[in-house]
Amino acid sequence: MIRVLAIGECMIELTHLDGSTLSLGYAGDTFNTALYLSRLTEPDEVRVDYLTRLGDDPYSEGMLDAMRAEGIGTELISRVPGAQPGLYLVRTDVRGERSFTYYRSLSPARQLFDTDQPTEIDAELAGYDVIYLSAITLQLLTERAQERLRGLLHRARQRGSGVAFDSNYRPAGWISGQAARVAVESTWSLASVALPTFSDEQALFRDAGPEATVERLRGHGIEDIAVKDGANGCLVWDGAAVCHIPAEPLESIVDSTAAGDAFNAGYLAARLAGAGPVDAAARANAVAARVVGQPGAIVPNSVLPRRGS
Repeated sequence: MIRVLAIGECMIELTHLDGSTLSLGYAGDTFNTALYLSRLTEPDEVRVDYLTRLGDDPYSEGMLDAMRAEGIGTELISRVPGAQPGLYLVRTDVRGERSFTYYRSLSPARQLFDTDQPTEIDAELAGYDVIYLSAITLQLLTERAQERLRGLLHRARQRGSGVAFDSNYRPAGWISGQAARVAVESTWSLASVALPTFSDEQALFRDAGPEATVERLRGHGIEDIAVKDGANGCLVWDGAAVCHIPAEPLESIVDSTAAGDAFNAGYLAARLAGAGPVDAAARANAVAARVVGQPGAIVPNSVLPRRGS
């Protein structure tokens, strides 16, 4: 059994169906990847757990129910009395591009790895084969909490565990671009699997092109790299050369929300099953194509069913 732990924030998602009607769901970048990874892997071969903090309100309970229904382990999720999870609203334009409005400043997930988080959770991380996080995970945390997490990731790598990282850069969530660059670069130095989007890396590090991103990440010692580049597909390092994998052809994009998260899940699922980087990226593009054809971050099981169900 391969054990995977995703770390981050799950929020209430309200998606505009029209100007005044909204649909309720639960989403968040690392949660989206955890959910799709759970669907794409055999339940007796890969176990996916999630680490966050939630409140004791009905929406937090709804999130836990949704996670369990998808086969995601919730044992490491702590509840904060009197707290409520973050919330965001999604509007999508005619091209499928989305815009977000967030209400998350008091989210209990911001207390992850703070001093009141039990050290027993740190010990639990030692049991995972792969730990997955993003730059949004980092932006939730205080500097001290980031240092605590990086120490845990360092020890995980020393034990032989993998660390998969997506530099999902949202400028509004950081004090400054410099703070984001420092946090992201220090995490790249701990990663074994790189799953960035080129535009994020370009914004942070001024990379001239996705090929430059691949080379810079290889400079951190990372050999498993897939750089997403929107409609251009992605670039992967196959161990000897940079390979371009074209995106799946699409008639239309309904909603690009969680496309990158779904790609990450498809890539990780394929790599955990033994596929090479090029094949894994092609499978990941196919997963992302299904997701962008539906509204919201999480598509129905009828569109992307859970394996083994």
